[in-house]
Amino acid sequence: MTAQCCSSSIAFRVSLILFSYTVISLFLDQPVLAQSVLEQSKEPQQEIPDEQFKQQLKEAIADANQFQDRFAAEVWLKDMSYRLEKRAPHIPENERLELLALVHKEATRNNLNPQMVLGLIQTESNFDRFALSKVGARGLMQIMPFWIDAIGRKNDNLFNIETNLKYGCAILAIYMKRERQEIITALARYHGSYPRDYYSQRVVKAWQSNWLYY
Repeated sequence: MTAQCCSSSIAFRVSLILFSYTVISLFLDQPVLAQSVLEQSKEPQQEIPDEQFKQQLKEAIADANQFQDRFAAEVWLKDMSYRLEKRAPHIPENERLELLALVHKEATRNNLNPQMVLGLIQTESNFDRFALSKVGARGLMQIMPFWIDAIGRKNDNLFNIETNLKYGCAILAIYMKRERQEIITALARYHGSYPRDYYSQRVVKAWQSNWLYY
C-alpha cells in the first residue's frame, strides 16, 4: 500500500515537472507573439515634424483650391450623405453635408482618396467633431496641438471642422509622399504607431467596409 502511494506521488511529481517544462517551452518558442502583445499596449507617439515637413504643411494649408469637378462632387455627396446618416444619425443634415463637402475638398486637393479619409475619421473619432483623446488629440482626425505650434498658426481651432480636415489631410498627404504612396506605412506614421500596422489595418477595414465608391 505504501509502495503504491509513493509510486503515485512520484508519478504525479514527474507529470507536474513535465507540464511545467512544456509551458515554459511554449513561451520561449513564441517571443514574437509576446513582443507583439507588448507593442500594441504601448501608447502611440506621433513624430515631431522636421523643418521640411513644417514648410510643406504651411504650403498645403495655405492652398485653398475648390472642387475641380463640381458635378462629380455632388454625386459623391449624395451617396456619402446617405451612408453617413445611417452611421451617425446624431449629426444634423446641414452639418453632415458641410463635413462631407470639406472632406471631399481637402482630400482631393491633397491627392488623397476621400473615402479613405472617411475611414480614417471613423476610426479616429467616429465622426465626433469634439472628440478629445487622453493624450490631447482633437477633433475629427485627432490632430495633436503641437502641429499648430509647428507651423505658427496659434489661433487655429482644431475642433473646427474645416481647420481639422485641413490639418489632417495635409499631414497625411505629406506622409503618403514620404512613404511613396504606401498607404499602410503612411497611416502608421500619421497615427504614431509605425512600424506596427494594427491601426492602418483598422482604417483600411473601415474604408473598405463602409466607404468604397465606384
